[in-house]
Amino acid sequence: MNASLNDLPEQPIVPDATLAQILSQRAKFLRFLAARVGEPAAEDILQSAFIRAVEKGDQIQDSERVTAWFYRLLRNAITDHYRRNAARNRAHEQFMSEAPVSYEHELEENVCQCVGEVMQSLKDDYRVALERVDMAGDSIADFATSQGTTANNASVRLHRARKAAAKKLTQVCGACAEHKCLDCTCKHKV
Repeated sequence: MNASLNDLPEQPIVPDATLAQILSQRAKFLRFLAARVGEPAAEDILQSAFIRAVEKGDQIQDSERVTAWFYRLLRNAITDHYRRNAARNRAHEQFMSEAPVSYEHELEENVCQCVGEVMQSLKDDYRVALERVDMAGDSIADFATSQGTTANNASVRLHRARKAAAKKLTQVCGACAEHKCLDCTCKHKV
């Protein structure tokens, strides 16, 4: 069954004056968020709040209270942000507490020694991303914050870094790299 545009529910529309009033205070809202969640997350939260304001525009009863209503929306978004981070941290802590300690040492002993040399040959941005996230165990969000970028940008950088490292390892180690460099005996130099 195909739905036509006429079958879709109507979206609440924020009056132009109300939207203009919210958008005119963008810098103030961004400072409010940045003081509570940091720069990278503040922009993401604000953009999501603008979308939400458009979606929930019919809840605004009094045009005099638009700013107060939007601040309430921002405070709720901040609460949601911290709840998500807390849940992510709890999951990470549970995983780390359940992971066998010996696995980490076993992996270090058996992994190809070319990895360290390949890491040094990568672009600095890629090397730092791999060192911080894959080797030191930082979350992408923490890495993004430390680099002054968004989590999405940091995730893309990490993906590209992994691809570059894999390509370089395949060039250096050949078949060893195809088998994830475990139990490696190659003696290649980068």
